[in-house]
Amino acid sequence: MNNILRYLWFLLIVKPVVLLVIGLGVRNHKELLASTPAIIVANHNSHLDTMVLMSLFPMNMLRQLRPVAAADYFLKNKLLSWFAIKIIGIIPIERSPGKSRDELLAGCYKSLEKGDILILFPEGTRGQPEELAAFKSGIAHLAKRFHNVPVIPVFMHGLGKTLPRGEYLPVPFFCDVVVGTPLFWGGEKDDFMELLENTVIKLSEQVNIPPWE
Repeated sequence: MNNILRYLWFLLIVKPVVLLVIGLGVRNHKELLASTPAIIVANHNSHLDTMVLMSLFPMNMLRQLRPVAAADYFLKNKLLSWFAIKIIGIIPIERSPGKSRDELLAGCYKSLEKGDILILFPEGTRGQPEELAAFKSGIAHLAKRFHNVPVIPVFMHGLGKTLPRGEYLPVPFFCDVVVGTPLFWGGEKDDFMELLENTVIKLSEQVNIPPWE
């Protein structure tokens, strides 16, 4: 039943909103669909980020898409928890200082071992609209452990205007999604993080951002 509800949510709500309300331009779309398992890494400005990324995949891949999200936000009440886990399919991460990194990422390990596609926002939280913040290094730990799994960088622009933090109704605003060439673990955490951040910055340069922004 939950799988049916998830399918209907994306078919009847998410995809129509993305297609009709949001003017969406996607570059290098084929890179998203090139392999499974995979780790998608994107900048984060809006709750729409996850929905937009998931909408770019065919419906028959929905069960493989697993956004990684903070448990303290999405599990704070029963209804939101049920919707986030059963319909969106999130992997909740408990941001607790008492747990080891392996304990925190156990759900991600299991998902990648199954051949799923993780969706991660290494900035950690939604920042200021359309401003790129520093990436947290948890992604490097995953890339090291699963060194044969591609890390696909993505830059998104405009969703912070369509549904900024604190708002609940989207407004029409043209948005861009630029998908980069997959990256792989190279042996050093600092080098990998620098490569990943620089790659996303270069992807952002492909977007024609109006001067008034």
